[in-house]
Amino acid sequence: MLNVVTGGIDEAAAVLIRGVEGVSGPGRVAAMLEIDASFGGRQAVPASALWFAEAQRPKRLRVVRTPRVGIDYAGPIWAAKKLRYVKA
Repeated sequence: MLNVVTGGIDEAAAVLIRGVEGVSGPGRVAAMLEIDASFGGRQAVPASALWFAEAQRPKRLRVVRTPRVGIDYAGPIWAAKKLRYVKA
């Protein structure tokens, strides 16, 4: 998995990337992208060898929101929140 912190210090803001097209299983995402523990704490800029680039997008991409998977421990309210985004 790949966790990208998007906020400042003491700000709870991050994006967890659990899947990449063509990769089976969230544990293989970082391996496929050749990202290891040495990337921890780096800023996402080209000079750090870790950055996000613009990609060509399909003309129509349908994304649906669903409840998250495997987080029953968070309680019924948080487990039911539609915070998982998947391509339909």
